[in-house]
Amino acid sequence: DEDNSEKEKKEKKSNRKEKSLADNDRVRHTFHFECIEKNNSKTILIKTFIFQTTSPMSVEDLEKFALRPAPKEVTIQCRVTRDRRGMEKGMFPTYYLHLEKDDGKRVFLMAGRKRKKCKTANYLISTDPTNLSRNTNSYIGKLRSNVLGTKFTVYDGGENPEKKPFIKESESVRQELAAICYETNVLGFKGPRKMTVIIPGMIDDERVSIAPKNELETLLTRHANHNTDQLITLINKCPSWNEQTHSYVLNFHGRVTQASVKNFQIIHPDNEDYIVMQFGRVAEDVFSMDYSYPLCALQAFAITLSAFDSKLACE
Repeated sequence: DEDNSEKEKKEKKSNRKEKSLADNDRVRHTFHFECIEKNNSKTILIKTFIFQTTSPMSVEDLEKFALRPAPKEVTIQCRVTRDRRGMEKGMFPTYYLHLEKDDGKRVFLMAGRKRKKCKTANYLISTDPTNLSRNTNSYIGKLRSNVLGTKFTVYDGGENPEKKPFIKESESVRQELAAICYETNVLGFKGPRKMTVIIPGMIDDERVSIAPKNELETLLTRHANHNTDQLITLINKCPSWNEQTHSYVLNFHGRVTQASVKNFQIIHPDNEDYIVMQFGRVAEDVFSMDYSYPLCALQAFAITLSAFDSKLACE
């Protein structure tokens, strides 16, 4: 009997220890953030949530997941891997995006690669890592730059109305999902870059459809003309100068471990504390990429591809 009671005590102690470890693990994957809400066109902080950094969304349908905005109060943590092997001595690396789960496992989401023989940078994005061509069911979107490599547009997998004026009912006109503009700062190429990200607005947690039929309707032109109705404009958070390290720094809360001019955080100008997206290096060819509402995975991944390509973000 004494043996049994001793055994029960040990089991209870072991169970308590396991529960404590599990609780610690949960705590490690949660943190506070302040939710923003629009009220009479002013942004107000309403309340502080504790929220998990794992995704409650199903990843079974990759295309749906890629285009669905992140749920509110959730930060979706991902990893971007750059593979320089194969194509033209590393000139056309393939980039892979994986979802990072709490248990340490990773789920493949999409891949992107720069197309050869294009006048401007042109990245195809696919949910099939083995087939990065346009004429497949796995093609979900692309990123295209201007000649200078300073402005980028993100498209979904729809048809270009200029190249295909008669679009069948079963097909759709392509939507613009984001535009990204890079500018040098007053310090020239040495300092942090200035980024502006323009995305379609949200109505009832659904993205507004922006399907331009001409140049005037594009995100870049509308932004340039200050025609920003039903658009959201985001900017990169300005790093602060650290006297001790003599470098510009941002707080990535342990998600980024190596300095790089490509590291950035995207915020809404009205609330610098709410990080809509962050991206940064953790190893030579490995980067963390975290995004939150209202971005979707495809928008966030394309923004990171632009950071790799931007002529103003070269190391």
